[in-house]
Amino acid sequence: MNPARFSFDSGSFRDRCGRVVIDGEGIFRVLTAEGLAGWNGVANLPFFQRLMADGQIIKTTTLADDFACRFDLPAEYVAVLQHERIPFVSYPYEWSFGMLRQAAVLHLKVLASALDHGWILKDASPFNVQFCGIRSVFIDTGSFVKMLPSEPWLAYRQFCEMMLFPLLLQAYRNVDFQPLIRGSLDGISCRDFSRLISWRDMLRPGVFSHVWLQAVLDRNTQTTESTVSHLQSEGFHPDMIRHNITKLTRLMTRLHWTPAATRWTNYRTALPHVLQDTAAKLEFVKNVCHSRRWPLVWDLGCNDGAFSRIAAQSAETVVAMDSDHGCVERLYQALCAENSSNILPLCIDLENQSPAMGWRGCERKPLEERGMPNLVLCLGIIHHLVIGHNIPLSSVTDWLSSLGGEIVLEFPSKKDPMVQALLQNKRDQYSDYSLALLDQALARHFEIRHRIVLPSGERTLLHAVPKNSQRA
Repeated sequence: MNPARFSFDSGSFRDRCGRVVIDGEGIFRVLTAEGLAGWNGVANLPFFQRLMADGQIIKTTTLADDFACRFDLPAEYVAVLQHERIPFVSYPYEWSFGMLRQAAVLHLKVLASALDHGWILKDASPFNVQFCGIRSVFIDTGSFVKMLPSEPWLAYRQFCEMMLFPLLLQAYRNVDFQPLIRGSLDGISCRDFSRLISWRDMLRPGVFSHVWLQAVLDRNTQTTESTVSHLQSEGFHPDMIRHNITKLTRLMTRLHWTPAATRWTNYRTALPHVLQDTAAKLEFVKNVCHSRRWPLVWDLGCNDGAFSRIAAQSAETVVAMDSDHGCVERLYQALCAENSSNILPLCIDLENQSPAMGWRGCERKPLEERGMPNLVLCLGIIHHLVIGHNIPLSSVTDWLSSLGGEIVLEFPSKKDPMVQALLQNKRDQYSDYSLALLDQALARHFEIRHRIVLPSGERTLLHAVPKNSQRA
């Protein structure tokens, strides 16, 4: 450990008892005396060890004192833990319905297990969960605290606002939750949730009971008596928490959302010109992907994940991104059925990517700060960015260059049916959209290693490598 190299993670400052430290050697958590007492109290309990062995709690070890001393830390930190590294950090506003539901179920499972041993989780944030591929992992080991007598589940409101309400809106009203929770990192308040549902929805499972319970808690917000004191004075019992957790778990497991068909459903097989190109396109991508081992691959506009699956055969991690929530949800469900281990599907709109957010714009990181790709699959997407969203072609290639990895790029000409559809109700102002100008723009940053014209005759595939690339 080089003391000059480590830095506190900008998203871990809210916990006063422990902070995450990022170093080239790994992910660490430094603990105060209070944090260490909490860790020592829970770490060796059977439920904690079982969930950690099953991969449901992040694998964590306590570093020996001599190694911990290598950290040049402030005096209030007395111990250091090391966590398993998450391959690529993602956020709840990038997850599909099934992923957020899985995170909620995991949280309830961990909470129920802790209760049986006299412990409780002090918060209920989906940011305490990460995904390794499609496997959800609880990462906030500092969230466990000893339960006090007659203590209620203080994080119940947070669970509703950050997980339950978004899922109910998606399942019952078909309202995509990602823009809502991206716009409000604290989730959807009870008041806002009530405005987004109808009276008929109050009869649906889980709505009335949990909205009403929130309303009961809200009644005390204008009084001098705290909600906690009120519930304790009423003789609050842990069995009440267990009963609530059981009901919520049952609700979550029965909650479903079936995405409606869109123009991208069965895209690769529904359109004749796309189907005509499929075999050659798959072979081209396969040759590039299987040429070496890739630590991190991004698949932009992944659709059904066909090319993500090819990349995954030769990659440690593939991040499969698409702006269509339905596509991402269907891919997530398919990957679950396949028991895939290294493809992470995310809802990402490339022309409006997840920005730096939170306190001072540092708490939640943009894509590039979470892991730069070694290979980018940019298939069937560039015409949507340039023509569909009016982004200059050179700006797209500059962004791809800034990622630092090799690229596989598909370029449809203006005669391509999909490009024609984009131009149908627009004036053609895209003089920069041509293969010749693409070659010029790429030449500033890349060396084109290989290209083919696909059988349809209107699409060209390019494999380009950054000039003077030193990346492994």
